[in-house]
Amino acid sequence: MKYLVPGLTSLMLFVHLLAAAQGAKPGTGKPAAKVPVHKKAAPAPAPAPAPAGLVVPSWLPAEAPLQPAATILTDVLDTKLDVRFDYKKQYLLGTAILTLRSHFYPQSELVLDAKGFDVQKIELVGEKKNKSLNYNYNRRKLVIALDHPYPRSTPYQVRIVYVAKPNELPQGGSAAITSDKGLYFINPLGTDKNKPRQIWTQGETESSSCWFPTIDKPNQRMTQEISMTVEKQFKTLSNGSLISSHANADGTRTDTWKLSQPHAPYLATMVVGDFAVVNDSWHGKPVDYYVEPQYAGTARAIFGHTPEMLDFFSKKLGVEYPWEKYAQVAVRDYVSGAMENTTATTHGSSIQATKRELLDANYQTGETVIAHELFHHWFGDYVTCESWANLPLNESFADYSEYLWAEYKYGADEASLVQEIKLNNYLEEATAKREPLIRYRYVNREDMFDRHSYDKGGRVLHMLRKYVGDEAFFASLNRYLTQNKQSAVEISKLRTAFEETTGEDLTWFFNQWFMQRGHPELRITHTYANGQVALRVQQVQDTLFQPIYRLPVSVAVWTNGNQPTEHRITVTKADQTFTLPSGQKPTLVKFDSENQLLAQIDEERSQDELVFQFYHARTYQQKAEVLELLQNKTLEMSVSSLLRNALNDKFWNVRRLALDHLRRYRGPEPEGMRKDIQRVATTDRSSRVRAQAITTLATFPDGNYANIYNAALNDSSALVAAAALRVLAKKPEPTTRQQVAAIEYTSGTSLIPAIADYYALNGGLDQYQWFLRRLPDVGENDLYAYFQSFGTLMTHIPPVERDKGIKILEEYARNGSRYDVRLGAYKGLALLMPTNPNLKAVLQNIREKETDDRLKAFYNLM
Repeated sequence: MKYLVPGLTSLMLFVHLLAAAQGAKPGTGKPAAKVPVHKKAAPAPAPAPAPAGLVVPSWLPAEAPLQPAATILTDVLDTKLDVRFDYKKQYLLGTAILTLRSHFYPQSELVLDAKGFDVQKIELVGEKKNKSLNYNYNRRKLVIALDHPYPRSTPYQVRIVYVAKPNELPQGGSAAITSDKGLYFINPLGTDKNKPRQIWTQGETESSSCWFPTIDKPNQRMTQEISMTVEKQFKTLSNGSLISSHANADGTRTDTWKLSQPHAPYLATMVVGDFAVVNDSWHGKPVDYYVEPQYAGTARAIFGHTPEMLDFFSKKLGVEYPWEKYAQVAVRDYVSGAMENTTATTHGSSIQATKRELLDANYQTGETVIAHELFHHWFGDYVTCESWANLPLNESFADYSEYLWAEYKYGADEASLVQEIKLNNYLEEATAKREPLIRYRYVNREDMFDRHSYDKGGRVLHMLRKYVGDEAFFASLNRYLTQNKQSAVEISKLRTAFEETTGEDLTWFFNQWFMQRGHPELRITHTYANGQVALRVQQVQDTLFQPIYRLPVSVAVWTNGNQPTEHRITVTKADQTFTLPSGQKPTLVKFDSENQLLAQIDEERSQDELVFQFYHARTYQQKAEVLELLQNKTLEMSVSSLLRNALNDKFWNVRRLALDHLRRYRGPEPEGMRKDIQRVATTDRSSRVRAQAITTLATFPDGNYANIYNAALNDSSALVAAAALRVLAKKPEPTTRQQVAAIEYTSGTSLIPAIADYYALNGGLDQYQWFLRRLPDVGENDLYAYFQSFGTLMTHIPPVERDKGIKILEEYARNGSRYDVRLGAYKGLALLMPTNPNLKAVLQNIREKETDDRLKAFYNLM
């Protein structure tokens, strides 16, 4: 599925915490059963009532219904669509011809998903003429009576003429996919001169049936042909290849796209709009980038690694990219991060960037999502999860592709940073909920799109890779893909592929990591005596609701010299001591020396051991751990020297972390340290490091670094300029207003939030129009903060001048396409209530009419 938007992580966590606070009482239960993962993985049982007096952890979810894979009565073999659009009403006018077959048992009726349609005609397609069919329709399910029972040996075709009305559907969505109406008209009448007219679709999870009739389940698979009639100035994009394009007498054009290999209905896509198309290729296959025309010059810089990714992933998996083309398109007002529609990935518009913004781009920005969605074309599109319970078979692999690409393209440190970020994402979410990766019990299928399915799943795959070895890992993935190509699968298929490749029964691994909730919480201590290290490993997690883990892991014992002795141990008990030979007292004993475990680890080490670890670290994570653990020890000379050395580390994020920990530094040689920070702020090759250095300098209240801040406003990097601007917003210099005015209409979007912050604190009526004019340029992920800055600015201007701004905030609070945008606009309005009592009724009405449960919960707490 989608790439989870990083900016929404904290909001997603708050949603989980909020659920507990609102009285969604955690379920109670006994220890999860140790489910054998054989040919069909049994779902974990529902939690049973806990014994009286038992303290139930807050992260244990409430009992949820069983959600098995959909029963297949009928197979959708092929879908042909002929569609045109009513922009004024925001309707799709469609004709669908579905080729179908009874799955096993003869069927005399056909049940299709069709949400909110006007159904005009249903016919059985005949060789000579069509036959009208009777049907019942409740605006969700279309039940068609066939003319006789059809055995599985006899395919048949049904023709349906319909009108899809996506905007008349009940509003729904989730933290990952903020809307579920399937079909979206963007600026349909062209009334917003600052926004392009576009149409696009979003099918996952089961929203394709909002724009065409189908069996909207992931265990269906169909070939596809879509004909779109559009205004001649627009480009179109869909799955597969463009097989025809012809002009019509009325000035429109009809494009027909055909996908010759079958895929799941949720992967179907259409996009219409005024795009520049930049062409690339790989192994003779088209690789195209669709962007707004003003980004045509940077499209290749944004997406240009795609052919290399295609090559890398194809070779690594031993399965060449299996589809006929690969295109990527950036659309406005997108409802998620990105989506792996087969051969035609959709991105939000924030992936587009100017030349200046590209200076700040690194692997952690655009390339993660590009790699993620591309890898889905093997894991998700080519082999698909049979049910949403098995979603990690799609998402954990796409998540892990981010690590694989970083490791290949940028090296071990960048990959180690990915590992750290992903592990922390999961552990943050785990404070509020802990679920099995493969979970057959959930309330809503979109609950599956969380940091478990993504970040935890990717880390589990990394542990599996470390356990079996690289050769076996990728050979197993090749077996999984080739044995299950173009089919829908469950977790047992993955386990079987690994067992057949390695010859080892891996039930233990799949049970504890895929089928049970939680993670190890380890306490590590060691002593040395009589030529031996006694390493004690305690599993201190709640083992009533989580397993005692089997953990194969490496331990490095450092004595003299720069090469440690490696020991491979396997933890199997709640409290276990391992004896490791060592000729002398070690300088450092490092548990999990390869940083492979998905675990919370409390490892006892002295300050001297931590300093030694920093200078002998094998991975970025080991250096980052030291910086974190020693951040409050900066008065010590050895720690101060370590931080100074870290400012010159070869990896940018070590330098950035060191600067973060040097805020308000009061250790030895403070003047020398400040000079080092100033040097980094002006000369470091990484814009992220320079930006952090500016933020760190601002924490020294007695320092005067105005010259550095002022110069940074003109830095080639927008990120650095934004950092300086946020500092100057709180303590402006005499020339700051003039400097900000000079850049307030800069192209690109990354500086706008920082300028908005500055004007929120220092602006007045003169800047009111700036907020109105720049609003169309604000990135979707920045609107939440922008509206609050706008509200703050309006508290500084006369109430009589605020009418237009209030109307804009009210419109977004009621009708914004994303729930976080509506929340930001609501908060902006709330800031004005003390000086505008009439807003109390407006805000109350917004709350009453809000249909999104997440926002209702937010509003109840505010």
